[in-house]
Amino acid sequence: MTKVNQRHQKILLIFLENQAISSSGVFSELSKIGEELALVTVKRMLSQMAKLGLVVVSGSGPSTAYEISVLGRLVVNVDAKKYCAIEPDRRYGLSSYNFELFPALSSEIFLENELKKMEDATAEYRKRTSGISSAIHKKEIERLVIELSWKSSKIEGNTYTLLDTEKLILENKEAVGHSKEEAVMILNHKNAFNFIHESKTKFKTLSRSNLEELHSFVVKDLNVGLGLRKKPVGVLGSKYKPLDNVHQVNDAVEELSRAVSRMETPYAKALIALLGISYIQPFEDGNKRTSRLMADALLLAHNCAPLSYRSIDEAEYREAMLVFYEVNSLIPFKKIFIEQYDFAAHNYSAK
Repeated sequence: MTKVNQRHQKILLIFLENQAISSSGVFSELSKIGEELALVTVKRMLSQMAKLGLVVVSGSGPSTAYEISVLGRLVVNVDAKKYCAIEPDRRYGLSSYNFELFPALSSEIFLENELKKMEDATAEYRKRTSGISSAIHKKEIERLVIELSWKSSKIEGNTYTLLDTEKLILENKEAVGHSKEEAVMILNHKNAFNFIHESKTKFKTLSRSNLEELHSFVVKDLNVGLGLRKKPVGVLGSKYKPLDNVHQVNDAVEELSRAVSRMETPYAKALIALLGISYIQPFEDGNKRTSRLMADALLLAHNCAPLSYRSIDEAEYREAMLVFYEVNSLIPFKKIFIEQYDFAAHNYSAK
């Protein structure tokens, strides 16, 4: 993936808020934020950014204008908390599905230093899981499943505590004062994880078939229709509206499958699957839960550490996801993914 310097980042942020803008307009906006550059320097930077594919150029001469490209959107470093503090209808992001997004993804979305951190974590994970006893393996799987089921459900508003979740999964005891649906949601996580753990060969990449099968585990007994949705869905707190046509939803899933298949590393496959499923919202409900489990399925299929999300801040997770929905930037969620992968690789032995 293209590494973008700080000045280019500032210019990309200007494009997000101004759409098509001239070089003199960029010069003026940079001056407002204290970047005192000569106009000729700004023009040179815009030319460099065009060559890198970060901006699109239209017109010529005095009518030349620039706007952010799909690649530019993917790599722009947006402050997720600041962006989400703005009222949804006043945000500068996109409100509809970007058909150019998945085709624009390069085969590697991590920078060299990011990839090294995850490869080092994987080496540690494989070292720790090599030759462990079946008893320890069982305990580690139980711990991972409990923490994943708890936190993934909590991200969706489930009010079970970690201790409640442990009792439910290990002793089948439902917590007092909680709905039956909350217990079912958590147990479905356990069953879905067991499925992907025991069916690793099915998840070398993402397909409509394995996606729908995984989703059926996630929403079992929750009164959610199976298969691709045929009705519109909304996203709470977002101006983004997912596709509302089942044929387009199907095409989007196929495009996502192609994108995941061409990713060079298991980490890129997992991250794009996680973000892509959430972005498309292919099902009536259970999309984000399915996305997290699909990411783990892809990681497990390539002998990498599965994520539990135990240490994630739920608000930070939602904000980063909203930035991907509306801006299409990978950066905030990629940071979360790397941190969670490093945590998982050093804390679990679920081979």
